[in-house]
Amino acid sequence: MNASHRKLSSALRWSLLVVLPVAASLCSTMGLAHGGLSMDEDMCKLRLGPYYMHFTGYQVRPGSPNTEFCEDIPATGKTIIVMDAIDHALRSMPVKVQIVTDTGDGNGQTVVELPQKMYPAGTVSLEYTFERPGRFVGLVTAGENGEFVSRFPFSVGIAKRPYGFYGLLGLTVIGGFALYGYAGRRRAKQRDGQTPRMMA
Repeated sequence: MNASHRKLSSALRWSLLVVLPVAASLCSTMGLAHGGLSMDEDMCKLRLGPYYMHFTGYQVRPGSPNTEFCEDIPATGKTIIVMDAIDHALRSMPVKVQIVTDTGDGNGQTVVELPQKMYPAGTVSLEYTFERPGRFVGLVTAGENGEFVSRFPFSVGIAKRPYGFYGLLGLTVIGGFALYGYAGRRRAKQRDGQTPRMMA
């Protein structure tokens, strides 16, 4: 391997050592943002231990079509959340639904609650009007002793942060610096090689 190839390999290794942790951190942040909620095959799913429910949220706006959402609620106002049991076993378990304010210390106040009860048809529906923007946590438990729990934080009326855009921008800048440094070293080497030697 010649010197230029070694320098290229060194630049690439440096780039990977910096870029990969940043990308992993970004993906981790995005993936864990909503806890028990996740998108799978164009379907929003709520995980309760080994079981799943289909999660759909709607906002009712007079004079305009209803807005559907999966995670964060786009605006304040009347909101309907519907959860349909994907696994039939959930129909024979009592289910409880609770929404609390997200204070960051686990001491949030309950804003709406559906007491524990059976849903033989497999559909759980909750309706609530959010009066002001804020951050909340949804808690869904299933089982006689609430042994299956799903916890998912969400926001209401708060603009999403453009993680994807800033992540891509950061990776582009890092890659640009790595390539710029490699190109600078290569130009310097070429200049040194072209400098005439002094005659003895």
